[in-house]
Amino acid sequence: MSSSVQSPQQELLRTALLAGQVPAAATAREASRTAAAPALAVTTIPVGSNPVGLAFIPNGDLYVANSGSNNVFTIDTATDTVIGAAIPTGTTPAWLTVAPNGNAYVPNNISNNVTVIDTATSTVLTTIPLSGGPSAAVVIPSGNVYVSRFSASSVQQIDTTTNTTVGAAIPTGSGPVGIAVAPNGKAYVANRNGNSVTVIDTATATVVTTIPGFNQPNFVAIGPSGDAYVANIGSNSVSLVNTTTDTVATTIPVGTNPWGITVGPDGNAYTANRGSNNVSVIDTTTNTTIGAPIPVGSQPIALVVAPDNKVYVTNIAGGSVSVIQFDPTISSITPNSGPVTGGTVVTITGTNLTGASVDIGGNPATGVTVNSTGTQLTATTPPGAAGPADVTVTTPGGSVTVVGGFTYVVPVHATSLTATPALTKLFPPHVYFPFLTATLTDQVTGLPVPGQPILFKAGSNVLGIANTDAQGVARVNETLTLTLILLNHGYEVSFAGAVTPTAVLSPSSDQAGVVEP
Repeated sequence: MSSSVQSPQQELLRTALLAGQVPAAATAREASRTAAAPALAVTTIPVGSNPVGLAFIPNGDLYVANSGSNNVFTIDTATDTVIGAAIPTGTTPAWLTVAPNGNAYVPNNISNNVTVIDTATSTVLTTIPLSGGPSAAVVIPSGNVYVSRFSASSVQQIDTTTNTTVGAAIPTGSGPVGIAVAPNGKAYVANRNGNSVTVIDTATATVVTTIPGFNQPNFVAIGPSGDAYVANIGSNSVSLVNTTTDTVATTIPVGTNPWGITVGPDGNAYTANRGSNNVSVIDTTTNTTIGAPIPVGSQPIALVVAPDNKVYVTNIAGGSVSVIQFDPTISSITPNSGPVTGGTVVTITGTNLTGASVDIGGNPATGVTVNSTGTQLTATTPPGAAGPADVTVTTPGGSVTVVGGFTYVVPVHATSLTATPALTKLFPPHVYFPFLTATLTDQVTGLPVPGQPILFKAGSNVLGIANTDAQGVARVNETLTLTLILLNHGYEVSFAGAVTPTAVLSPSSDQAGVVEP
């Protein structure tokens, strides 16, 4: 911590340059060098002054607490734009939370109170007085809210039914900020000035233990295993706390001055590295970082991950929220084959599919819909050439291609062949109509089939071969073959089958007798 005199806001949010922080010019050079490396896209949403905390509200939109402009902005997460009017708060709103009843609780560090917002109407319901520099809020299993009090070194519970404080303040170490609640019901409070984490039993509101060995711990997140990940500003690291034994299991190096940490639906942990202006990604299975840090805005301080795996990061010095969207992935395509005529509804499963378009064989699929978590989409295949076709999914984060991911097949269509009787006078033999005719029909479409060869025979004798016309009718002159037709009491026609661009036509045959008008 700087030895210079700081205001209470600077004490909690440290608006001065941090020790080890990358200056803006150096950050720009770093971004130009590394931005292309990660498989992702980063966009920026301008918000209010000095944004800090973020919290999703029940309709899926995102609240952002602006500590410098003393208000909360709403981001539409479908369009990633600010919507509606700013919601006023007290002075220096910090890390907020949303309770199960739908109300948002915003700790105001300087005015020493908590603003309660009805997220359904985005209006202020009430303001709860709370001394001691309230800094961060979290929901506990009862549905009530814990608020850390940075200058009072304690946590206070708020009853979310009455919107009043309940019980005595729970003592913590010095300078508590972030709080996270593990599945076992214990709350883990990062004491930045005390270099410790206080463990509270939320069922009894009593301190279980205090874990030492941290270096300016600022925020806490719970991983898929139920263990706690603690971001250490002073050591550029994340400490993993075993929530069964309440001991530090390991330490993971990250970027410079990690202020914020969260865990996404993909199971990865993300840190907002305020000193290096980037985000580190931690694989919570191996507890190692993944790839290079992701450059974002100026002094990232907090972050959350949406159900579709988009990461939202507040940049306190940039007055903005960075949105990180990762490259899509594809794990399966079902079904993976269909007719060349198109029209097959396919389901593509993967990750980061939000905002996707789909090409199959270079042609756009239609009717693309993506689920709310960005893990599955459906689309209707366009027409295509027979054989394997590449499937490409493109999102704002990038694209992915499965070579030969869908196979176009030519469907088999049954056919019918109908022969007309030979019109002949038997004694003496005389032809009334000079042609034998046969009509070929596609049984699937019900349409005549043109341009196909039809074989006419009488016994073992070939009477002729003729192609069907536009009406599917083939004709052979019977004048010279009448004797053979009479000897065999009629004639037979056959179609050997064929492959067309749109279907495999199956063989068919028929026979017709002799009719004397």
